[in-house]
Amino acid sequence: MLHALSSPRLFRIRPWQPDSGVAMSASETSTPMNVNENEEQGLLDAINDRYGGVIVEVTQPMDSALFASVLSASMAQWRQQGKRGVWIKLPIQHVNLVEAAVKEGFWYHHAEPNYMMLVHWLPQGAHTLPANASHRVGIGAFVMNKNREVLVVQENIGRLRGTGVWKFPTGVVNEGEDLCAAAVREVKEETAIDTKFVQVLAFRQSHKVFFEKSDIFFLCLLEPLSFEIQKQESEIEAAKWMPIEEYAAQPFVQKYELLKCSVDICLAKKDGNYSGFSPVLTSSAFSNEKSYMYFNIHDLNKQ
Repeated sequence: MLHALSSPRLFRIRPWQPDSGVAMSASETSTPMNVNENEEQGLLDAINDRYGGVIVEVTQPMDSALFASVLSASMAQWRQQGKRGVWIKLPIQHVNLVEAAVKEGFWYHHAEPNYMMLVHWLPQGAHTLPANASHRVGIGAFVMNKNREVLVVQENIGRLRGTGVWKFPTGVVNEGEDLCAAAVREVKEETAIDTKFVQVLAFRQSHKVFFEKSDIFFLCLLEPLSFEIQKQESEIEAAKWMPIEEYAAQPFVQKYELLKCSVDICLAKKDGNYSGFSPVLTSSAFSNEKSYMYFNIHDLNKQ
């Protein structure tokens, strides 16, 4: 791998399913419809999602015994209504309600720092609910100056600590962060070098990397806009500009096909013999916000 493990973050990447259960958050995929307008009915307030299920978000403190009773009554009504997936979002301050939900047949779906999401499938047979986060997304930054020197670092944490190995700046894409922005940020954090994102040169997918999750790693080309290095004290032991030939000759690089192939790709790109994928802002029917699509602009423009 090009990157050593740093603070890991997981991105929720769900495969598209034509008959999925429900989405994982009301804000993303639900149509706000108040199922229970009269709280005196002794039922949980919920909203209908787009897939025939309901989402409950507990916002007020509740005795666990009372919650168990109200949840049981609500489940009975949802079954009568033909609901499918039932999602319960429990903020961390309401952790006392987890046991009652589990006894009702709910299981853990995912957790964030401030809440836990539990889920239950009402119909008979196997559920079609989307899985939890499946991938972590990382970047490696290839930054070369006009002297054909590449920006490299030695880490003081992780498995490469103390090995003397020089590597490209790497890191993990934050939730809600664009890939191109993450690459620029990681280089800035580790070396204080300002850069301009140019292209994605290649990517690698691997499995069972962090907590049994898959990993997608993008090799990115960035153009340096500054050249004076100031290393990040918390994670970086050393940083410098190194001739690309010296970097490629390291035994660690020569040992692994992934690293040797990465060097070949980077050099082919710098020599004008390779085209990567450039970010282009695009609109879609799935969001009001524009997002980046990465593709080979060079060959497309030829047509």
